[in-house]
Amino acid sequence: MSDWEGWVPDLRTLLERVEAAPPVDAIDVAADELARMLGAREVSLLVADYSGRILVRLGRTPGAAGGRVQGSENAESVPLAGTVYEEVLRTQQVVVRELDEGIQVTAPVTVRGDAIGAMDLVLTTRPTTRQIADIAGIGHLLGHIVVVNRRYTDLFEWGQRTTALSLSAEIQRRLLPAAFTCEAGQCTLAGWLEPASTVGGDTFDYALDRGTLHLSITDAAGHDVEAAMLATVLVSALRNARRAGSDLHSQVVSANDELAAYSPVGWFVTGQVIRVDLDRESAIIVNAGHPGPLRLRRGRVEEIKLAIDMPFGLEPGRSFQVQSLALEPGDRIVFVTDGMLERHAADLDFHTTLRNTAHLHPREVVHALGAAVLRITGGNLRDDATVLCLDWYGGSGGREAHHGASQEHASP
Repeated sequence: MSDWEGWVPDLRTLLERVEAAPPVDAIDVAADELARMLGAREVSLLVADYSGRILVRLGRTPGAAGGRVQGSENAESVPLAGTVYEEVLRTQQVVVRELDEGIQVTAPVTVRGDAIGAMDLVLTTRPTTRQIADIAGIGHLLGHIVVVNRRYTDLFEWGQRTTALSLSAEIQRRLLPAAFTCEAGQCTLAGWLEPASTVGGDTFDYALDRGTLHLSITDAAGHDVEAAMLATVLVSALRNARRAGSDLHSQVVSANDELAAYSPVGWFVTGQVIRVDLDRESAIIVNAGHPGPLRLRRGRVEEIKLAIDMPFGLEPGRSFQVQSLALEPGDRIVFVTDGMLERHAADLDFHTTLRNTAHLHPREVVHALGAAVLRITGGNLRDDATVLCLDWYGGSGGREAHHGASQEHASP
């Protein structure tokens, strides 16, 4: 690709064209501009679907046989297992392959460790090392373009839905954070939810403020819309109190009272709500009738023993114990719902699995745990199975990121 010599990406023109386009056209416009800039025959974006096991190639041209079509939109599903895309998302590295139609370059599309998908380019000649680095940077930029424009259109949501969602699943999805992974210097966290055939009301949530990391994992009693509505009230109440500046105790007391006022007698939500003080490098937790978290420390896995309060919503006006959650640099703490521990998933050896995946990024760990539960249960989950993984590094909070992913876990 000799015509790339001295090439500098014209990112200003790219962003101006994307900004001028309707949000639904943002990716097509970006692909056209990138093809022009790079001299590529083809440029396409693939986004991860809700299962995390399929990538979906979005476009307005006819796709492969079996692709979904809605109006002029096309979504071609590409299974991840055993493909170049699995390698790219796992390692967060660009892969270059020689194909009959040219040189295919596949780059990760990632923002703060959240693997949005991948970008495919078909070039006429093999790129240099410097050009591969430029392509990796453009993949990162494309991730930001997706993050911004998905707020204004259902195109990306439609593309990610390789299976139809029930009403309860729709409600549940709205309660989850927009990004399932976040790399933040002092820590990295990732969450994942494997839904039961009848949604069980699981959620996880996080927010990173100046000096504070907020986490929660919850499990509403029951199934379908009733469970989703219980989860909606509790998660919304937790967020409302958190955003009003309440301390942890006041936050959970307020949320408990709101849920008790809404829910019928005997309905409840279990959960854990955690706050990490990033300056003091310490954490506190409230445990409302929820399974204990697991900690991997220096190669040893153990359950963190916590005092257990009543679940949220059973008794208005009650107090909750705020307990210390010890942190040491190098700790990995895994929070789960009981769907991960139900009798049908009893063959999942959490201790061994966590030790065997110690070298993996939290994003890969939660996927591995979810896949293991599905495999053991034959895909017949009777309750949602949710996991939230926190890696704690401590220190001053610096982050060595390369095109959207920290380098501590860039490859296993």
